[in-house]
Amino acid sequence: MKKTFTKYINVNGRLMDLSYPQVMGILNLTPDSFYADSRKQSEAEIIARARQICEEGGSIIDVGAYSSRSNAEHIAAGEEMERLRKGLQIILREQPDAVISVDTFRADVARMCVEEYGVALINDISAGEMDADMFPTVARLGVPYILMHMQGTPQTMQQAPHYDNLLKEILLYFARKVQQLRDLGAKDLIIDPGFGFGKNLEHNYELLDKLDEFQIFELPLLVGVSRKSMIYKLLGGGPEDALNGTTVINTLALDRGADILRVHDVKAATEAVQIYAAMKGLKPTED
Repeated sequence: MKKTFTKYINVNGRLMDLSYPQVMGILNLTPDSFYADSRKQSEAEIIARARQICEEGGSIIDVGAYSSRSNAEHIAAGEEMERLRKGLQIILREQPDAVISVDTFRADVARMCVEEYGVALINDISAGEMDADMFPTVARLGVPYILMHMQGTPQTMQQAPHYDNLLKEILLYFARKVQQLRDLGAKDLIIDPGFGFGKNLEHNYELLDKLDEFQIFELPLLVGVSRKSMIYKLLGGGPEDALNGTTVINTLALDRGADILRVHDVKAATEAVQIYAAMKGLKPTED
């Protein structure tokens, strides 16, 4: 299905044109994220990672302080906020023009990040399921909101994921969520199908194959498959061996309508976007 509509999101008062796919670089402030090399906790590590994302072509830095890997330890909101305050202060000092997204399912954390640090986007793995205040909060804040599909919670999602009709259930899920958000006045919604979140190997590849079906919403589509188990469980090895597979899936996702790639390896993803864009005759928007 070809995209016949233009997609923009408002980031800190500027329009980001997603007709040319964007790359979101992951910056984890956690000690236990599934990919060890993504964990950045010291000031020097945070500075180096933020600089790397920007220099390698990432247009968004996605900052997370709560590990959402399968069976991850649940931490309190206070600890998440403390990690984010430290990290955001450093990032904003070193990269003041960076577009920052915060990966959180907590409304209070989202509010703090936007109001105190000017964070541009909120990235919620639970699409409001883990905090009932999230939808009204992002609607009031007026920032772009990424809503992801997840079956269960990070602690339970991979125990026994089951669907009677995978695509139908996820599409209906987003139809309901998008309507709820629009009724509250939320704008700039971005859909993330949630690869690896409450989905087994077969589910993930069926979802990838049917990714173009999500164009029905006429909303930007984010894909996050970077170094996930759907790659290394198929090919062998672990997250550290999954860069090539990540690039292959990212390229397939671009051809099926992905507008934002959320990745650990920004340079590789940026190159995939450049090759895809050259093939399609796409040009990045000049500021």
